[in-house]
Amino acid sequence: MDSLSPAAARHLWIGLMTLASTITTLALACATPFPALAALAALHVRRQDGIILMLAAWAVSQGVGYCLLGYETTVENGVWAGTMALAAIASLLGADGAARLLPHHPAVRLVVAYGAAFATFKLAVLAGAWALDSGWAAFAPDVMARQFARYAMILAGLLALQHLADRSGLLRRAATA
Repeated sequence: MDSLSPAAARHLWIGLMTLASTITTLALACATPFPALAALAALHVRRQDGIILMLAAWAVSQGVGYCLLGYETTVENGVWAGTMALAAIASLLGADGAARLLPHHPAVRLVVAYGAAFATFKLAVLAGAWALDSGWAAFAPDVMARQFARYAMILAGLLALQHLADRSGLLRRAATA
């Protein structure tokens, strides 16, 4: 795959991560792992490409929700959809900002980026819950702990996928471009 241009490799990486996100979304009934994707993107691609990934994952998540899981087309669901798009982008910006502050070991950067991604994602969702006066159950401590752990496990799976892609040479240029 050395013949891939850096741009093509980045687009292939975005597609691979979007596909992995789609599988996760289907398996978890639309619980798209935005914080996990954001943390990984913050360390592997430019901010612009990370935003593209987040919007692609969000769009697929909405498609799964409305087309396969039977989400109702209501104003409230539309506002929640917009909130989730903003939260996805916020998680990427939070992870990217945190990762840029730490020139240390990649594992430390990843952990900090993940923590920042989760926190900014939940803060943006909290703003949506406040605006709609709904969705408060997502902020119960046990729910937050389960989400944090679930997204961390998904991040581990995405890292394994990233590692396999790197070892195969498939995406090597995505991170260096």
